[in-house]
Amino acid sequence: MSDEAKAKKKKGGSMKMIIMLVIATLVGGAGAAGGLYAAGFFSHKEEGPKEDPTKPVLVLAGENAEEVAKAHGMGGGGHGGGGAAVAGHAPGKGIDLPTPTNPTAYQATYFQLQTPFTSNMSDTDAFAQISLAVSTYYDMRVIEAIKTHEMAIRSQVLMLLAQQPETMLATPDGKKELQVKIKAVINDVLKQKTGYGGVDNVYFTNFVIQ
Repeated sequence: MSDEAKAKKKKGGSMKMIIMLVIATLVGGAGAAGGLYAAGFFSHKEEGPKEDPTKPVLVLAGENAEEVAKAHGMGGGGHGGGGAAVAGHAPGKGIDLPTPTNPTAYQATYFQLQTPFTSNMSDTDAFAQISLAVSTYYDMRVIEAIKTHEMAIRSQVLMLLAQQPETMLATPDGKKELQVKIKAVINDVLKQKTGYGGVDNVYFTNFVIQ
């Protein structure tokens, strides 16, 4: 065989080897790409849970509850409006916003309900008249929700008050127990109407039994 023929044969063999290597690379690459695709490498990465824009947030000590609420959408026409119901919120459902484990790190906001609550009691002809204030460590959306739904809150508090015996309300422990019950009633109304509670405490600013 001539040198020229040998060179051509050698060149042809080299080309076949190169082509085979290229095919193997492409096949291997496709297999690897398929494996990565199956593993979700090229799929859209799922985002973690987003903060609920309707949920009031804790107000740090020194911050302003109204400014914090505005920064999170209150008054902007979005879901963060103080009295707006949560989109898709089912009536009767909702969550309690947790009380801070370190209250001194947060700013309490107080709100006085202007009109007193007056009701007969369950075991006597006497009646009780109480004035209430509430506090929250969350932003102003909680207070705005109380203002928006005050009629529903008043109705439930008056019904609760009418169920209380005078003998219980005449004692300090009885008054403390009523505070706890009223707090639960207010938060229940807020959860039904907005999806969230948020009232941390209830205060009697006036308490008269006659």
